[in-house]
Amino acid sequence: MDWKKVKEYAREGNPKPPRRVEKTDKEWREELTEQAYRIARQHGTEQPFSGEYCEAHEPGLYACICCGTKLFDSTGKFESRSGWPSFNEPVKENVVKYIEDRSHGMSRVEILCNVCDAHLGHVFPDGPEPTGLRYCVNSASLELVKSANEAE
Repeated sequence: MDWKKVKEYAREGNPKPPRRVEKTDKEWREELTEQAYRIARQHGTEQPFSGEYCEAHEPGLYACICCGTKLFDSTGKFESRSGWPSFNEPVKENVVKYIEDRSHGMSRVEILCNVCDAHLGHVFPDGPEPTGLRYCVNSASLELVKSANEAE
């Protein structure tokens, strides 16, 4: 994955997700905390440096808080000093959806869970090699699965 591929997905369509999870707004509200609902379902943002995983370094996989899809591996997590957990790539190319975002007078690429459309955050072309990407993700959109056995 690289910035060119990210922009291509955002403009021309995303890869087919491994599965789909669709629920009513009422179901999401009942299953999620108020903060997780606001961020993941209403495209909110947590305050910088406030998220549970901002400075976490435990090994494991980070899954979508809404549907449990494994999204990011802790081995690709890095300190970006942005205030949000940052990763250099998803665990699989088809688990993240890319959408052009022109809100707030900016041009960015929003990232969503490709399985349930939960808002994760944004991706930027200023990350470390080998991808050069920085997936800037809200902690409230994630759940850390600590062992590989739990991740399957």
